[in-house]
Amino acid sequence: MGRIFEVRKSSMFARWDKMAKNFTRIGKEIIIAVKAGGADPNGNAALRRCFQNARSVGMPKDRVEAAIKRAQGKELVNYDEILYEGYGPHGVAILVETATDNHVRTVANVKSIFNKGGGTLGNSGSVAFQFKKMGVFKLKPEGLNPEDLELELIDFGLEELGEGTGENGEDVLVLRCAFADFGNLQKALEEKSLNPISAELEWIPGTTVSLDEEGAQDVLKLVDKLEQDEDVQKVFHNLQ
Repeated sequence: MGRIFEVRKSSMFARWDKMAKNFTRIGKEIIIAVKAGGADPNGNAALRRCFQNARSVGMPKDRVEAAIKRAQGKELVNYDEILYEGYGPHGVAILVETATDNHVRTVANVKSIFNKGGGTLGNSGSVAFQFKKMGVFKLKPEGLNPEDLELELIDFGLEELGEGTGENGEDVLVLRCAFADFGNLQKALEEKSLNPISAELEWIPGTTVSLDEEGAQDVLKLVDKLEQDEDVQKVFHNLQ
């Protein structure tokens, strides 16, 4: 077991410091999950993941229920999930996950932010090959033996288990699995009555780029601007 360094976390997460932004992001995820797999969490792993993440940010129950009702409504705005790829300053690779009801608006905004921030929006496939999409679970370490847990979960798709930090700087155990094994690992944790602090699908870079402080700030300013856009859900990069 080693320490897992999460390169997408940093000062760039100023956007998520605002509770309303978290609620909006998760609300969209709930709508997408319900439309794809129904409103019964027992048969919808994606919806259970949304519920876990809603609890982790203190999203009120009525906001969660409202999102489910919106997903079942006749006049619902449909959100399409689109991944944009590009390069930031100093050649740092950036992936931008969006959920949008207007493709034209979103691509125009994302392209403008890249250009103004010293980056370039690329074509599909130009950047994603440098990342691997993985399931990422965070658990409270209290009462857990990491070595035993690792052995118990290998057969359910666990690829990496290490130490990390939560949103508030607290110690957490970080578990990673292949995208295809997300449901298997999620079910295994549930059967062991282990409730993750969060359960996300993230793009993990194969290699990272090291920059000096000034160069890193150039990249993080661009990332922060991207995250402030209303259609952007998450931003990933390979800055160390």
